[in-house]
Amino acid sequence: MALLPIITAPDPRLKQKCKSVEAVDAEIVQLMDDMLETMYDAPGIGLAAPQVGALKRVIVVDVAREAEPPSPLCLANPEIIWESENTKSYEEGCLSVPEQYDTVVRPDRIKVRYLDRENKRQEIETDGLLAVVLQHEIDHLNGVLFVDYLSSLKRNMILRRVRKMKKPGVDA
Repeated sequence: MALLPIITAPDPRLKQKCKSVEAVDAEIVQLMDDMLETMYDAPGIGLAAPQVGALKRVIVVDVAREAEPPSPLCLANPEIIWESENTKSYEEGCLSVPEQYDTVVRPDRIKVRYLDRENKRQEIETDGLLAVVLQHEIDHLNGVLFVDYLSSLKRNMILRRVRKMKKPGVDA
């Protein structure tokens, strides 16, 4: 496994739509493993392939709390096949938009179809934090960041702070 560099906004690669994975082979499993190691090191609870420069439809998530054993999910070609009409507000952050948080409204419950590490088609229906993280990471595969759900004023303020943080010797 290897730690991968995490791309931060406003990098144009984060706005590109990712290509589907033909099959979960050894290369994709290696990407998933590297992404998990990178996500845990960051630390984060979700990571999408474009955040590490791979324009492939691959995400990893683990919403286990600190006292719980790790419970990673690795998904290739995830797609939301159902979402509830009920919505819920959550404060979201993103490893590609470091140290910035804001409230996003999303469907409270979703069903996702995907390929697992063994290249088997799976479905998961979930709510709460896992539903939020899955939607957030799937958005990355479509070139959408959580700040894209905010008003242009809020989005521009956040992106300005991130740009400022990127400059050498500048504290946010």
